[in-house]
Order: sequence, then structure tokens, then C-alpha cells
Amino acid sequence: MAKTIMIIDDSATIREVVKTTLKKSGYDVIEAQDGKDAINKLKGQKFHLMICDVNMSNMDGITFVKAVKQMPNYKFTPIIMLTTESQETKKQEGKEAGAKAWVVKPFKPETMIAAIEKLILP
Repeated sequence: MAKTIMIIDDSATIREVVKTTLKKSGYDVIEAQDGKDAINKLKGQKFHLMICDVNMSNMDGITFVKAVKQMPNYKFTPIIMLTTESQETKKQEGKEAGAKAWVVKPFKPETMIAAIEKLILP
């Protein structure tokens, strides 16, 4: 059975690029356009990993990570931040919130897949 990954990004283009990369590697993908949309789509469904942008309207990535880590069903779900942000302070903020990896856009598909394979839940 394919593992499910949620992509949370306010850019439809980025979601499409990431989705294509993940589907080629055999993953099922659910998309959300911001943190609030993502939380509405969780509904107890199992996600093996989440990929989240930092800068989004309605609910930014760091706030989303903090919210998800408070939920018993998702507190161990690995989250990769995919963002244009590369400052150490932002990375530290993400790490403290509970993000497991930080990938800077534009990303190489093989780098993304390698990070996913290292972190994804069984």
C-alpha cells in the first residue's frame, strides 16, 4: 500500500511540482493550500509525512507545525519544511516547532526523495 504525504503550500505550481516528484516515487499525495486548509484535511487520516511551506496566508508553516505536534495522531508525523527561507533563525524556529528537515526552494527532486526516505513513517 502506498504511503500518503500531505503537501502544504500556497503556491499551486510548487504543489504540482512536488506532487509529480512524489507520485513518480510511488507516494499518494493530498494537497492543502495553507496551514488552516491542512488541519481541516487531517481528520484522523494517517499521513506518513508532511511537506510544508513556511510563508503562507491564513496559517503559516511554523504555526501549522506547532499545531500538528499538539495532536496525538500526528505528533510523531515527520514534517519537512520546503521554503525559500534559508536564515538560521528561521531554521531554528522550525526545528523548535518540530520540523525534521529544511529544504530550500528551488529543490532537486532527488534531494527531496532522499529526505523523505530517511524520515517517512513505516
